[in-house]
Formats: sequence, structure tokens, C-alpha cells
Amino acid sequence: MPALVADGLTRRFGDRVAVDHVSFSVGQGEVFGFLGPNGAGKSTTARMLTGYVAPSEGRAIVAGYDVALSPSAARRYIGVVPEEANAYADLTVRRNVLLMAELHGVPKATREQRCTELLQTFDLEARATQKGRELSKGLRQRLMLCMALVSAPQILFLDEPTSGLDVASTRMIREVITRMNREHGMTVFLTTHNMEEADQLCHRVAIIDRGHLAAIDTPAALRGRVESRRSVVVKFGGTGAAPVDLLPRADLEVETLVDGWRVYSPEPGPLAQHIAARADALGLRIESLNTLSPTLEEVFVSITGGAHGRA
Repeated sequence: MPALVADGLTRRFGDRVAVDHVSFSVGQGEVFGFLGPNGAGKSTTARMLTGYVAPSEGRAIVAGYDVALSPSAARRYIGVVPEEANAYADLTVRRNVLLMAELHGVPKATREQRCTELLQTFDLEARATQKGRELSKGLRQRLMLCMALVSAPQILFLDEPTSGLDVASTRMIREVITRMNREHGMTVFLTTHNMEEADQLCHRVAIIDRGHLAAIDTPAALRGRVESRRSVVVKFGGTGAAPVDLLPRADLEVETLVDGWRVYSPEPGPLAQHIAARADALGLRIESLNTLSPTLEEVFVSITGGAHGRA
């Protein structure tokens, strides 16, 4: 049984269709990335799956439960970290976590232990008596993860979890997500527009654009769709050369770098061999020569046309 199923999910706001008959499933223990430009329908889809927004059409199924018909049963299986941290400002860090455990029916002895462990994991133990309003954005986001994880959910929803955070908080959150998935088999549904984050964390990625599901596959398979963006990066030691001296054809796309260039080609291997042979013949010293696959960002831009909707 899949952990999550979106079955023709549709959401209208007046005359505007924010999400248009979107269907996909997420396997148990999968880290699933949901990408799209601002305003594409990412957060609305996640809110329908978690029961915070009712679909205009279609069904959201969590752990086998239809969210509209059995919301309480479905929510027992999920933890949610919204984009905007909404911890209780007047409660201490520890009390925020314990309150969430109480609301989820976690036994007292268990919730005390889990709270302590989570505060240690997210380096918040020394701030346990600080109030929510006294925390920076990065620390509040760590607190939100503690609150979401204290009930030991099978499925974790993360809406732009590292947006605007400092490097240390971003790294910590990514490491914990990976560890919880690897060690506990937790299913993760991650909405993001951060391509690097999706590439690092996700087993599969779906791209939504203007409310429609545009693509869904593994990051590697998606990159394979943009063969023309494969490339060779060559950097020279000492005096370089003009592309015309080393390249087999004049129509290849060349991007100039500080100490070399990047050349785009669907066949980077033979191109790299040609460049190396020509450089050797001309007595040029190549410092590095690498073939690169397209980035997930290039795939995203190719599929969406570089669209950026309204937030």
C-alpha cells in the first residue's frame, strides 16, 4: 500500500484553478520531492494531502485513509512542518514539544524521553527554557521539526523546510531528514524550489507547473531528458586557448569561465577526448577536464520554461 496517493486532486479558488487533476503515489519509505515555481500549486497540493484544504475534486489518501472521510485516522500517521514556523510564541521550547506530544496522545513517559532526544538531536537542549518568540528563524524551524517528530509519524510533510535559513540549520535539517528516512523508514513529502536540496535528498521528484503535473521520475532519469545540457568543463594551467583551436565544430555552445570554458554537447565523452588530443598537439597544459551531467535546475527550467508564477 502506498504511503500517499493523490487521485485527481483539484482545487479551485473562485475562477482560478490552482491544482488541476493531479495524480501520483508515494511509496512507503520514499523521500518524494514536489517541485515547482512559486504559485505552481505545490503548497496547495500538500495542504490537500494533509487535510488542511479540502479538494474541489479528487481524493487524498494517507496510509490507506481518505483524508476527507477519515481525517483523524489519517492525521495519526503524519507530521507537518509548514513553511512559516508557527510554534507557540509564549511557550518554552520544551513545552512546545511536549504540548504537541500531548495533542497526539503520546504517553507521558514516552513524550518526556522523545522530547529530550529530539532537543539533543537538533541542538536545542540548551535553549529548552527559552520562549518561542526568542528564537531565530533557523532555531524556530528546528523546533518545528521537533514538534512534528515527537509523535513518531510514519509520514513527514515538509513545506520549504530550509527556505531562508542559515547554513548550519540547513545542513542539520537535511542530515536529520536523511537519517530518519534511512534508519526509521520514514516517508518524506518535501515541497521545495531548491534544486540542490531535491537532488541530494529525494528518491523521486515530481514537477508541477501551473497546476498541472509536468514530470515525475528519479532525479537521474529527469536529468537524462535534457541530453543537450550535458557538457565538458576544461580549465587550463597557464595560457589557455580559444575554443576555435580545440573544438571539432564551431556551432557548439560555449560558456566562458574564469580560467577555461564549459562546452555543451549530448556526447561529452568523445568531445573531452578531442579537446585533450588537440591541447596535447598544441602544447597546452590542461589543469582539469571533466564531463558533467545536466543539473536538476536545468531540467526544471527546461520543463517549466523558466516560469515563475505569483507566490
